Amino acid sequence: MPDLDALAGSAARALAYLPWWAESLILIVACCAVVMPLHGVVYRAMKRAVAGKSLFWRSLVSRTRGPSRLGLIVVAISLASTTVHLSWEVRIALNQILLVAFVTLTGWCCATALHIATVIYLRRFKLDAEDNLLARKHFTQMRILERAGVTLVALITLSVALMTFEPVRQYGVSLLASAGAAGLVLGLAMQPVLSNLVAGIQIAITQPIRIEDAIIVENEWGWVEEITATYVVVRLWDWRRLVLPLTYFIQKPFQNWTRDGASLIGSVFVYVDHRAPVAAMREKLAEIARATPLWDGKVVNLQVSDAKESTIEIRMLVSARNAPQAWDLRCVVREAMITWLQAEHPEALPRHRTEWVGAEEPALRRAEARRFAA
Repeated sequence: MPDLDALAGSAARALAYLPWWAESLILIVACCAVVMPLHGVVYRAMKRAVAGKSLFWRSLVSRTRGPSRLGLIVVAISLASTTVHLSWEVRIALNQILLVAFVTLTGWCCATALHIATVIYLRRFKLDAEDNLLARKHFTQMRILERAGVTLVALITLSVALMTFEPVRQYGVSLLASAGAAGLVLGLAMQPVLSNLVAGIQIAITQPIRIEDAIIVENEWGWVEEITATYVVVRLWDWRRLVLPLTYFIQKPFQNWTRDGASLIGSVFVYVDHRAPVAAMREKLAEIARATPLWDGKVVNLQVSDAKESTIEIRMLVSARNAPQAWDLRCVVREAMITWLQAEHPEALPRHRTEWVGAEEPALRRAEARRFAA
């Protein structure tokens, strides 16, 4: 049976001839080679164990795969460094690596906890529901607050990690406390990021926009597809994507068609002759609205909104459950009304009238001549 003490002694003597960074690298690689397969086996067993349990346990296992692996590696390297004879330089380097890894692990765990809490909270709301105003409100608040929290955790983690290195400790302190010359320079450099972060918190609280809101911005109509920590993605009606910074929605005006509800009133304008049967058109509009499922049964109205030399302006109002249905309903009403006028009342279509004055002048002159002769 081989002597373990002799093997350990020979391994230590072999490592003694290597530089300190090579010793550290070999120790880290050896720990990873042992821990990572072990972690894979334990993770698969835990995943099978929580397959039939609630969303909380499934999210906890799936989202903590990376942090748990890093935690096991840190523990393994820490135990190995205390049992293996290492030089002073290697021990100092390993302690520094373990400290940075522990700080990173703590920040990672905080970000993971924020994500799991957000997912569990939002599972009560459905964005695909017909009346999803409350769901969009909570989704917007939680997503923005989650991203703001993750950004804050990342900044604090980076600051604490920098503070563990003596040469750059002042930069970590400046980043964390925003003090000193380095803090001022860093604050100026990060002004757009910080302003968007503050704007994101304002949007989460006041909610001028929400996920899947129908808005008009920069003369473009679309839906709010995503709200990140620094920008907003608007999905336009033709599937293009318009990306705007968060500060845009705090500093500039825009139209929100679903601010307090998804229902909208659509307006349709047609121009007809003065002989158009307005009362019959009003009855026909109600008939068209009742015949289509796009109408929500609330608003249907027809009025003469203007009268010009050759035409009168007819404004028709119909309501729908949401912006896409309101657009489709307007098109249906416009097409059906024009088709009905063409078939039933062609005299109501716009036309230009011309009076030929020149053809009457000879008859007028003959009448005047007869009057003078008499």
